[in-house]
Amino acid sequence: MQNSQNNILNDIEAIGKIPAVAHILEIVCNITGMGFSAVARVTSDKWIACEVKDSINFGLVTGGELKLETTICNEIRQHQNPVIIDDVATDLHFSHHQTPKMYGFRSYISMPIILKNGDFFGTLCAIDPSPAKVNTPSTISTFRMFADLIAFHLDAVEQLAASEEKLQQELETAVLREQFIAILGHDLRNPLNAISSSAQLLDRLNHEDRSHRLVNIIRDSSYRINGLIENMLDFASGRLGGGISISLNQDENLEKILIQVVDEMQAVWPDRNIKLNFDFQSPVIADGKRVAQLFSNLLGNALNYSPPESTIEVTAFSNAKEFNLFVANEGKKIPDAAMERLFQPFSRGEVEPNQKGLGLGLYIASEIANAHGGELSVSSTDDKTCFTLIIPTNDSSK
Repeated sequence: MQNSQNNILNDIEAIGKIPAVAHILEIVCNITGMGFSAVARVTSDKWIACEVKDSINFGLVTGGELKLETTICNEIRQHQNPVIIDDVATDLHFSHHQTPKMYGFRSYISMPIILKNGDFFGTLCAIDPSPAKVNTPSTISTFRMFADLIAFHLDAVEQLAASEEKLQQELETAVLREQFIAILGHDLRNPLNAISSSAQLLDRLNHEDRSHRLVNIIRDSSYRINGLIENMLDFASGRLGGGISISLNQDENLEKILIQVVDEMQAVWPDRNIKLNFDFQSPVIADGKRVAQLFSNLLGNALNYSPPESTIEVTAFSNAKEFNLFVANEGKKIPDAAMERLFQPFSRGEVEPNQKGLGLGLYIASEIANAHGGELSVSSTDDKTCFTLIIPTNDSSK
């Protein structure tokens, strides 16, 4: 019952937000010579005046209610056709109707207001205690035009309200996004940095083999957690913000950057063999930190999904046209179904129990490639999987 009442109040408010309604009611009275006009909200159990023009002291004001069963609008709600009466006294159907007698009118016109979605809203109506010539094509077409205009404005008001609600939700989402990114970027990184620093300190102070193994486990876990945080930060910025941003630098020393990433990975996987083949003949305009992040994701992926005794092959070269990077590893073929969604977020191929992650690494790497105007692709056979990055050597992507 409370919801129904709230809906009625919202409908009255919606009509009140349409400045044209007051002018429409005044025009209706002027062209018909009738003294009372109104926009009525008619439901299955209520007749409510949303806006009123009253020069005959009918006594009904905005928000006023008539008993539904006593109104002709109740019948219009059911058949959704207009009702037009020049003079009740000479009208065959309404001369003995209860409504004209109850409310003391002789002329009457009421046009249904049908919303864009087909719902019946109510009526645009007018009455007068004297006869009036209203059953004419021009008057009927004018009322129909005004009813359609009111319906149009009601739809516009509803759409505006929906847009405002959506905007408010987006603002709330933006606040949550900023809080989420802050938690990832600050609150999680602080204890992670403490763990990583403590592991390094323990490694220096204690040289026992068992302690050394435990320190390596801590360091490895810290490295993987940091990678997860980086990927989630970029995912949040890319999907909830304006996309992954890059800062292009002239003549970026990508060879040095790639070697640094390999050294960091080698510290985490000291027993793995990584073979490098570099040939940089032309300078590359790129975001070095982003390329390092992309390469770290690809190399980490290769280390995770290849046999421990195998060799990871990293090939990189640049020429006057483009920069190429290949990261190849032995291992199982990536299934065709997984290949189709490999660069989508939260999507990973078949994994072993120790291969954990969120499935964001390859998505982030692909987005970094796109931001450079390049492309990241993959090929996979029964023997080898190879990820290929190609980006323009210059800034033609901009």
